[in-house]
Amino acid sequence: MISGATSRPCAPHSTWGCPLERRTPKYQAIADDLTAKIRAGELAPGSMLPPQKELSSRYGVTLATLRQALQRLEDEGLVSQEPGRGTFVASPRLMYRLDSLRGLAEDLKAQGQEVTTLIVAQELRRPPAWVAAHLGEPATRRVLRLERLRLLSGRPAVHQLSWAPDRAGLGLAGLDYSGASLYAVLAAHGVVVHRASEALRPALLDEQIAGLMHQPAGLPVFVSDRVTFGLDDRPVLVDRATILGTVMEIRAERAATGVSLQWTRQER
Repeated sequence: MISGATSRPCAPHSTWGCPLERRTPKYQAIADDLTAKIRAGELAPGSMLPPQKELSSRYGVTLATLRQALQRLEDEGLVSQEPGRGTFVASPRLMYRLDSLRGLAEDLKAQGQEVTTLIVAQELRRPPAWVAAHLGEPATRRVLRLERLRLLSGRPAVHQLSWAPDRAGLGLAGLDYSGASLYAVLAAHGVVVHRASEALRPALLDEQIAGLMHQPAGLPVFVSDRVTFGLDDRPVLVDRATILGTVMEIRAERAATGVSLQWTRQER
């Protein structure tokens, strides 16, 4: 529960205080004050904020100004406004970054998450036609098929299916992929990744993967198809990751020399 009161937003020495320049709009000052409380843990994920009338009175502003502040917080993913129920502090979503060449598990571990890997299947198989086309391999040639579940704090969050040709005869099907990223295992055996091409799309969780992840079919997910290339610019890996949209968000840093995102319509 939030406590304290003030006659105006962010007044110095106030329980709600966040002293800012006078030119700062009132709604922004309120948004900054609530943001600071959320990030400091004073407002826990899932907790409900006081009613809007009470909040507007505490901050000494109109309901319209308060709602503008709450909308700013919702746009930033910090709160969720539920009609008829109230405003709740949102649970933080994990980020899957698009601006670096590293494995999904490495992204999550860098954010302090407890990530474990469950190997569902590990074998040499003939790839489906779309994988063979990406790899530039004959569809009749067997390649490593690695199926994994990524668990966050013991709960399935990502299903990952990877295909890799063993061109150098490294015995890829017999290696241990449970404790390190696939990139790291390949690098340890002389296969260095250079770049990757990735396509990301929204989808619905299909029945087969839903059963593995203990989730209902039809749940919103992200599907990532990534083709990774070696130093000789030949494809060394094809990945398809199904990411639960309820626990992950996709984020990219944009810069003139950095990541480039292209939006295209899906073919029907």
